[in-house]
Amino acid sequence: MESITKNRQSPDVLRAMIERAYGAGQVPAGDGWASELGHGWFNVAYRIRLRDGAEVVLKIAPPPGVEVMTYEHGAMSIELTTLDLLRTRTAVPVPAVDFADRSRELCDADYFFMPYIDADNLGIVAESLPAAERDALAEQLGAVNREINSVRGEHFGPLAGPGHATWRQAFTTMIENVLLDGERRGVDIGWEYDTVRTVVAAHADSLDEVTEPRLVEWDLWASNVMVRDGRIVCVIDHERAFYGDPLIEAGFTGTQLPAFGDPAPFMRGYGHGELTGTEQTRRRLYCLHLLLIMVIETVYRGHTDTDQYDRARPRLDDSMALLGRVRR
Repeated sequence: MESITKNRQSPDVLRAMIERAYGAGQVPAGDGWASELGHGWFNVAYRIRLRDGAEVVLKIAPPPGVEVMTYEHGAMSIELTTLDLLRTRTAVPVPAVDFADRSRELCDADYFFMPYIDADNLGIVAESLPAAERDALAEQLGAVNREINSVRGEHFGPLAGPGHATWRQAFTTMIENVLLDGERRGVDIGWEYDTVRTVVAAHADSLDEVTEPRLVEWDLWASNVMVRDGRIVCVIDHERAFYGDPLIEAGFTGTQLPAFGDPAPFMRGYGHGELTGTEQTRRRLYCLHLLLIMVIETVYRGHTDTDQYDRARPRLDDSMALLGRVRR
């Protein structure tokens, strides 16, 4: 996926990064030792073969001159924090961090190295798998997601703070930041921004049911899951994590918006039954938040085609309808 947030670097800079991380003896010679992994939407990622033949992945944060959405500030730091939380407090399979550099001495952004995961990206191969295998993997993902959500936080909101005492405060701040991002860049969301604010306020009392902050990935789609031989072997891309309501996780989206797929296998694996009325209301707010981001980020990413915008805008209307506001 092409995006102006991808901070590509020259071979010479990549070699300097490798030397700093692994030592001069691991700097590759010749050509063909680096290739870009093009499936991501935000950071640039390179698959690199070191001199001894070991393969690693290098992720580089966006350049400082590129404007990102408010919730994406410090995304690489969030990912490193989340990886540490998951490695130390769960058995969820995540990459090790070989080396991280926030000095901005070799390039204009943070970066880190991790081992290359020799497995298939579920988002790429899912449609080629038998339905039974897809369902089994979705069940596994539900169980993995529940373990991620077992990590408790001290506050709601960003991992590093400043936090909020209540989930209502945290979520309404999150969605307001998205709306402000859209207004700042004049993004056409198909609705008056204040109409969206009114809808959120009318249903915000449903958020008060959430009283315990839990670690949530939020972005745990199939494209961030690596599989091999019918098993999940690694979960990647953790830069959007925060402390909040587990029901905001991606796997629950289809409970309200069928366009996002059948949630039943995921929910079986998670161990979550049918949503209550209040849970449905919260999940509908989370769908609205997701679709607002999907529409607004197309401007921030500098997308050269309208495919994502064209797919997301009708779903945004669907989300508003679920919350009682139908376009006239």
